[in-house]
Amino acid sequence: MRESARAAEFRFERPELLERAERIAFVAGVIGVVASIIAVIVAPEAFLRSYLVAYMFCLGVTLGCLAILMVQHVVTAQWGFVVRRILEAGAMNTFFMALFFIPVLIGLPTLFVWARPEIVEGDKHIQRLAQYLNLPAFVGRAILYFVVWCVLAAMLTQWSRQQDEPQLAVFRERYQNLGGIGLLLYGFTMTFAAIDWVMSLDPHWHSTIYGFYFMAGQGLMGFAFALVIAAWLVRYRPLADLISKEHVHDLGKLMFAFLILWAYMAFSQGLIYWSGNLPNEITWYVDRTRGGWESVGLLLIVAHFALPFVLLLSQEFKRDANKIALLALWIIVMRWVDLYWVIMPSFADTRGHMQFSWMNIVAAAALGGLWLAAFFHTLRRHPLVPLHDPMLEQILEKEHDGH
Repeated sequence: MRESARAAEFRFERPELLERAERIAFVAGVIGVVASIIAVIVAPEAFLRSYLVAYMFCLGVTLGCLAILMVQHVVTAQWGFVVRRILEAGAMNTFFMALFFIPVLIGLPTLFVWARPEIVEGDKHIQRLAQYLNLPAFVGRAILYFVVWCVLAAMLTQWSRQQDEPQLAVFRERYQNLGGIGLLLYGFTMTFAAIDWVMSLDPHWHSTIYGFYFMAGQGLMGFAFALVIAAWLVRYRPLADLISKEHVHDLGKLMFAFLILWAYMAFSQGLIYWSGNLPNEITWYVDRTRGGWESVGLLLIVAHFALPFVLLLSQEFKRDANKIALLALWIIVMRWVDLYWVIMPSFADTRGHMQFSWMNIVAAAALGGLWLAAFFHTLRRHPLVPLHDPMLEQILEKEHDGH
């Protein structure tokens, strides 16, 4: 039943399932967009802040999928092959994220103090950063980031789709070369993107591991998202014929590894500034440990790290697709909470004073709904596995031998 000759027969059994999911996500996104327009009219500054949080969250899932896709090609791992099309569909949303970066550019003076001439004139520290933090350089770097990300996603996805044709099946060396180079480019561009789009919200504070903190979070989100979608589709062919408990276990272990990496980056950054105890460095943490923000920080320690850490220690838990998918979904929610805790206290009126409004939900619904609609649209247009990739034959043979 699972012999290699049947590889060409793999098609998704229930395409209407993805079509239905796409419609639901699109409707949710449209409702969110309508509510967002109302929010812009009522309180444009508050909405832009919420939009930035939602944007960095969706960008995190997108680039997390792209980075994991490149890692999979470099190491040629079977755990990555079974979710490759999921990762590709997520990575292709880089084009979507480039389009939806426009509101951030429009709201630049509202979000970033260094973009306000009246503030810059009275702040010598910001003046010293003006060669880097200025509008033309900011826009130019953003264009560069998106060009790199979109090119990487498009090339890897296009090659993968060509593997649905028998005569274009072998791209392993291409994948490895582009994946290795792409990971270096991703690390470089995401480091500066994190500095530009989040750290510069407070230009008086700096961190040398800020980019790594964001990349660890994106990797965690990418694995969590892939697990959620794979667990949802594993009941249907072809994933029902391919994904084994070993694959789920491997994905769970990698999600566990990135959870620890994220926690390590967060702890290391805090430890360094706590030991230095310099006012211009610890202020960032002081603003996030008072006025209600300390409750969010405690929630992150317990619900984002401690609880998943304890659960993921269990081998059996990591082999149960349903249980680990629920945990992965919880981690995705906690990733939004973490980004909210990092971004929101950067503004003058929220430092040391926690605020939460309906606009956060509206912005997340608008961007998240449209992001998912684009994801499902891409995912359902092609078979859920590259039909003639040599690794498919290896997995099928292994499954057949196991039976």
